[in-house]
Amino acid sequence: MAGFNILWASEFVPAAQDVYRHNHPGVHLDTRDIRQVSPDEILTCTGLQKGQLDVLEGSPPCASFSTAGKREKHWGEVKKYSDTRQRTDDLFFEFVRILDGLQPKVFVAENVSGLVKGTAKGYFKEILAAMKACGYNVKARLLDAQWLGVPQMRQRVIFIGVRNDIGLEPVHPHPLAYRYSVQDALPWITKQGDNGGFGGGSMREATGPSPTIGTGVQAGNVRFPPALVEADISRYAIGREWDRLGQGEHSTRYFQLTKASVALPSPTVTQTGGDLSAASVTHPTERRKFTIAELKRICAFPDDFVLTGTYAQQWERLGRAVPPVMMYHVARTIKDEILCKIK
Repeated sequence: MAGFNILWASEFVPAAQDVYRHNHPGVHLDTRDIRQVSPDEILTCTGLQKGQLDVLEGSPPCASFSTAGKREKHWGEVKKYSDTRQRTDDLFFEFVRILDGLQPKVFVAENVSGLVKGTAKGYFKEILAAMKACGYNVKARLLDAQWLGVPQMRQRVIFIGVRNDIGLEPVHPHPLAYRYSVQDALPWITKQGDNGGFGGGSMREATGPSPTIGTGVQAGNVRFPPALVEADISRYAIGREWDRLGQGEHSTRYFQLTKASVALPSPTVTQTGGDLSAASVTHPTERRKFTIAELKRICAFPDDFVLTGTYAQQWERLGRAVPPVMMYHVARTIKDEILCKIK
């Protein structure tokens, strides 16, 4: 979206590999554990010399630092991660190892807000020091997707580093002056709960069409399915609790159960929400979770983005992802404010 050409990618989870191949044909996808990958192999594959790469971008798995998990209790352990088993709390240092070997002009690294909270702050300081030791001027900021064109409240720590010899400062995107609501992303939902089942219509006139609509498929030509059986939570305890909640309210009985408000960005979409019995964000006007087509818009993915697997697996892909529109603003800022200024 920001004009970069992807040369190489790494993905360890088989279900995520399948999704990546569908949406990025032609990109070399390395499916090994990143611990087995050497920087020299990446350089050979891409045909680049050390120091030539414009940007290295990585999102080491963040479950170990999430405030929704058990955090430090399982640091250092190999445990279940998605459809695999892997130690995840040390993967930032694997990113640093690749960074040191490739020496790109700029790097971007992402993690959850929990990395800068509580006990995890020690990890944050170690990671920051390791990045700087590779020869980079590094800054980290906590950004919220709802202020970067995404109809979802989603905080992420974004590290940006510029190689010292370039002599430029890392730059993060500035927040926009407006936000998109759930109704902006799903304009057929009314405050009274009527759902015609069709996409279409423009977003807020003052800000233009919502970027979450994506490209390739016109919103007016997309028909979204009615509430799917697989999204219905009526038979679960959280379904009964849903009836007690007003829009925008969080349950005091079930951790993370929240009913979205049509007038606000959605609460954070977590990767476990595809389990229908699990507490998570829910539809604002119907006793169900979002369909995958709806969730793609809430997570700022294009309508024509291909997801494969079960409902739960598709939800997980979206719940783990950095919203593309958010990362577009990060990438565009790096391109305009750093790369275009390199002499």
